[in-house]
Amino acid sequence: MYSRKSNLVSLLLCIFFGYLGIHRFYVGKVGTGLLMLFTAGLGGVWVIIDIIIIILGKFRDKEGYRLKF
Repeated sequence: MYSRKSNLVSLLLCIFFGYLGIHRFYVGKVGTGLLMLFTAGLGGVWVIIDIIIIILGKFRDKEGYRLKF
């Protein structure tokens, strides 16, 4: 089963606003979104990892469902 959230939207949010954790807020992961917001994505490392995970289609929403394409 897939999430109602879009993989493409999540990827674009991560690319442009990843250091703020906006893509994590988008999928309902508020806790890690706040952590990214306050640490600026750990200097970009966390953002790069998230971009790779999103491109591979492994990124999941708050309920654990994969994002739709």
